[in-house]
Amino acid sequence: MFTEQTDSNQALKVIPLGGLHEIGKNTCVFEINDEIMLLDAGLAFPTDGMHGVNIVLPDVTYLRENRHKIKGMIVTHGHEDHIGGIAFHLKQFDIPVIYGPRLAMALLEGKLEEAGVSDRTELRTVLPREMVRIGNSFIVEYIRNTHSIADSFTVAIHTPVGVVIHSGDFKVDHTPVDGEYFDFQKLAEHGENGVLCLISDSTNAEVPGHTPSERSVYPNLDRTFAQAEGRILVTTFASSVHRVNMILDIAKKQDRAVFVVGRSMLNVIAHARSLGYIKCDDDLFQPLRALNQWPAHKALILTTGSQGEPMAALTRIANGSHRQIKIKSGDTVVFSANPIPGNTIAVVNTIDKLMMQGAKVVYGKDKGIHVSGHGAQEDQKLMLALTRPKFFLPVHGEHRMLVKHAETAQSMGIPAENMVIINNGDIVEVSQSSIRIAGKVPSGIELVDSSRNGLVDRDVLKDRQQLAADGIVSVAATVSWQGELIAKPSVHLRGVANATDPERLGQSIYLLIETALRDHWAAVSRPVQNGDLPQVDWQDLQLRLEGELRRFLKRELPKRYPLVVFLLQQPALEAHAVKKRQPIVAVS
Repeated sequence: MFTEQTDSNQALKVIPLGGLHEIGKNTCVFEINDEIMLLDAGLAFPTDGMHGVNIVLPDVTYLRENRHKIKGMIVTHGHEDHIGGIAFHLKQFDIPVIYGPRLAMALLEGKLEEAGVSDRTELRTVLPREMVRIGNSFIVEYIRNTHSIADSFTVAIHTPVGVVIHSGDFKVDHTPVDGEYFDFQKLAEHGENGVLCLISDSTNAEVPGHTPSERSVYPNLDRTFAQAEGRILVTTFASSVHRVNMILDIAKKQDRAVFVVGRSMLNVIAHARSLGYIKCDDDLFQPLRALNQWPAHKALILTTGSQGEPMAALTRIANGSHRQIKIKSGDTVVFSANPIPGNTIAVVNTIDKLMMQGAKVVYGKDKGIHVSGHGAQEDQKLMLALTRPKFFLPVHGEHRMLVKHAETAQSMGIPAENMVIINNGDIVEVSQSSIRIAGKVPSGIELVDSSRNGLVDRDVLKDRQQLAADGIVSVAATVSWQGELIAKPSVHLRGVANATDPERLGQSIYLLIETALRDHWAAVSRPVQNGDLPQVDWQDLQLRLEGELRRFLKRELPKRYPLVVFLLQQPALEAHAVKKRQPIVAVS
């Protein structure tokens, strides 16, 4: 397609900003001829140490600095780890056009409107085998694949140096729930014509064999629901449209009304029904307010919270803080999902709390009520066999997964020198003759909380971690114009371990500041004549007293590093003073 423009000296830059050595926030940059095309822009969930953080995004400094090069974005499917970051990025730079499947674009449209950035891009839907142009350097062909969400695609990216296949998230499902089959024919055509590089999902690279079909879950869910004597609460990923579709079908079959709980679950079901991916009658659903009047053996509650997310509906139910749903003896809770790496403790805690309230909880891989949406080793081999790439780049997975996927590619005949294992931010240059790491761009994470500003500064997170680990010591002292304490300092300790005698510590801090004032006053003040007030460098005094306090606490509280907040209140100026000074607050 770019035959006439092909230059053997040209190289395509592939720069993943997320999704390497981790699960989530999949974001990839393609760059050639001073044009940038983005592929997906996802998010991840915070770890336990990210206090107050709601979501984690990749560092997009490179995109902010090169916003003038951005020509558009292609989206492979509608999972949060592929589209969840787009609204946040649009607050920092424009994206002229975003192409993607119908379901993904429907979900994204709502996100952009809610964030107030829908005017910063144009959303366009694509169909299987449709081709779209991004700038002058990219023509993208959408190839249907199978995954745990409807409307999922692999993409063939035509560039001046050759065709690059990006698998997107995929598994090989020969009996898809929606009847939309993997387009192996089109992949094979590209393999026959020549694929320069395959960039492929590595999530299940350690798992031998094939990933089971989504449809294999149906009989196990059917049996589990039939054995439940009371209410059923079932949780799965809201975006797992095929799974949700099966759950609704079983509910209809077993004559249970469905009560949907959780904003994301309501949103996905509404969009999937309007697009025809979920087919069911309106009377299957009942409003949540009718739950307590409904017969227990006729009720199924479909809820979010399969990963133990703090604000998800099931987590609040487990904590007893949900306003409308309380666990009753005889309830059956079904986890139709496995924990994402990093979420296991949160999920286990939720299960324990549900059990302690009398619920029967069905969970675990041995129950057959969940299958992965990602291809195992034999599925990955099929992708390699069909595309027959010259070069190979494993992505979307932790380091061991990338290494294992590379080993699989070698077993399929791709030489080790024709593939690279990379980190987020690495610049991979692919030419007709080579693949290599050619540098690095800024990479890392950006943290988002629920504040008005959104982004959490690294220093703020460090303070939160310090507060959580070692507590806080706050001291407020008022000093006279003569350099004496007007009153005993106010000392407060919160969450400080080893502070067995706070009163003694408070008295020691009082004596410390009193002594420090005598020692440092002459260095920070200069008396004047004619009854005027002395000239005092209050900022310098603040720093000196604060330093003395920190050194004292380090001695008194060994191996503890509490956050120190020191408030120095200077006295009010007399009426003839030039201006009234304000309190000085310092945090260290």
